[in-house]
Amino acid sequence: MFKHLHQDESGQTALETAIILIAFVVVASVFAFTILSAGSESTEKGEEAIYSGLEGVQSSMALKGSTIAQDADADQVVDTVVFTVALVSGGDPVDVTDTSGSNKVVIGYRDDTQFINELDWTIGWVGDNDGDSLLEEGELAEITVDMSGASLGGNTEFTLEIKPPTGAVINMSRTTPASVEAVMQLR
Repeated sequence: MFKHLHQDESGQTALETAIILIAFVVVASVFAFTILSAGSESTEKGEEAIYSGLEGVQSSMALKGSTIAQDADADQVVDTVVFTVALVSGGDPVDVTDTSGSNKVVIGYRDDTQFINELDWTIGWVGDNDGDSLLEEGELAEITVDMSGASLGGNTEFTLEIKPPTGAVINMSRTTPASVEAVMQLR
């Protein structure tokens, strides 16, 4: 009698195989969901990193026109450097507030013998301006940098670093002529 009971187990094997197969499918789908969720989250984090990196690398301002140096008191030392900046195409507005001692944009100076991290500067607007202190699309800002602390004389190669609150630093390298005049265009 026991022999007859154990003879036909083919259905039992098929049922066990089906249960194991279903278990594998369920476990695989849980792992797939976990991996896809982690992948989409890491993609979002990567996208955020790319955009913040681009914001830090792309310059939001560009130099426009000539750079002028002035020696107002004829002592053979540059008193001011004047240049014009504009917003790059498609760039976000830049706060160029020039209240005394709290400029949003920092301008530094360096040459072969000295480094000054922050120079005083003022701003004037050329052409259209909507009355606020944001440099926006279509506006030109004329920056006048006070060079009295730098002792910039003739035949000196120097760099002004224009550091906006966001975006890349603009390095403006120029050389003063051998003889310092009242008004000079720097190259």
